[in-house]
Amino acid sequence: MTQPLLDDTHDPSAQSWVESANAPDTDFPLANLPFGIFRHDFEERPRVGIAIGDRVLDCLAAVRAGLFNTVDPAVRDALTSWTLNPLMALGRSDARDVRRLAHRLLQAETPEGAKARALADDVLASTDSIGMRVPAEIGDYSDFYASIHHATNVGSMFRPDNPLLPNYKWMPIGYHGRASSIVPSGTPVRRPRGQSVASPDGPPTVSPSGRMDYELEIGAYIARGTRQGDVVPIARAEDYLFGLCLLNDWSARDLQQWEYQPLGPFLSKSFASTVSPWVVTLDALEPFRVASFTRAPGDPAPLPYLDDAADRARGGFGITLEVWITTEAMRAAGAPAERLSRGDFGTMYWTLAQMLTHHASGGCALRPGDLIGSGTVSGPDRGSRGCLLELAWRGQSPVTLSTGETRAFLQDGDEVTLRASCEREGFRRIGFGTCAGRVMPALA
Repeated sequence: MTQPLLDDTHDPSAQSWVESANAPDTDFPLANLPFGIFRHDFEERPRVGIAIGDRVLDCLAAVRAGLFNTVDPAVRDALTSWTLNPLMALGRSDARDVRRLAHRLLQAETPEGAKARALADDVLASTDSIGMRVPAEIGDYSDFYASIHHATNVGSMFRPDNPLLPNYKWMPIGYHGRASSIVPSGTPVRRPRGQSVASPDGPPTVSPSGRMDYELEIGAYIARGTRQGDVVPIARAEDYLFGLCLLNDWSARDLQQWEYQPLGPFLSKSFASTVSPWVVTLDALEPFRVASFTRAPGDPAPLPYLDDAADRARGGFGITLEVWITTEAMRAAGAPAERLSRGDFGTMYWTLAQMLTHHASGGCALRPGDLIGSGTVSGPDRGSRGCLLELAWRGQSPVTLSTGETRAFLQDGDEVTLRASCEREGFRRIGFGTCAGRVMPALA
């Protein structure tokens, strides 16, 4: 695995000529510069953008203005695409070059910054006047189960004497998701209908899900692809990871309970998964690397193909994750959103490199723009549980909100917002933006 790549883009003293990017609480300071796909309100054509404060650098306009003339022509072509797939396909090195040049273009004290500032009206867009898209054309989506705290909690509900199945500590567990159901932040989420049972043996009835839930996750986009039959050594796994986003893998727990045996989730997970619009690159996250999860005494060591000294030393990411909720009653009363949980991505049992390496170890082809989900991010205490199934403990201990309302599972009109940020002394705080969705009633 490559060593930390700290450079001048991580300098906390660097200031941007975009004033909003210098605010201490912004998610998108000069040290971040995440990629996304946006559309101006006045046109249909999507464009590649780079977030900076409350503005977006329009890469198509910037290329046309000659601001990216120093990068390779293939990179310029990728920056004028409708999706991030071409840039992802070029690999992390070329994306790193774009980020470094964008840092100079948006910095206050550089010749490149002076040139870009003179063209600000042409190359900057306000976040108030654009719409965000799913950042990539996602061909495949796989979701993992990498939090041992989440796996133990859920297992305890159904198998109190044996919460973790024997394979959990030997390999990253995952399932293949539904790429066509991935939607951008802000898209309403329709409550699904399906089969559920009142008793374990049935018979089932068909009705709207009564146990709709959210799942707090991190998503990782694939950069370079692989050929079918290839494997990815763990020491090179992060070369195939472009960047991270927030992911809400909505779940219908009552449908899931009936359908998941013997093959796993199906309709309970295929109706919607929401992603945040901005992709935070691994290069921006370098200052926030942490050691991988410390396994308990007696836990098996990872098998050799899943083990790497550098991954053990710095394979984790210190990302703070939060879940917020507003209900219809809260919005009617003008009450602010309420935080349900706060967790740490550094507590995951399996690293992203291990997930990717295991995913590829069977020979499946990975393609630029494919999405990997971490699975629900939960910590060791109740306040860090990443879904209502855990927070309300399968409905037995409903969450009480400040309005007096209770939630065992989500109700129609509930809006769930995920947030994430990274902080470390000596570096600028960076964030991921938001990942939001409001539950709509099931169709009749």
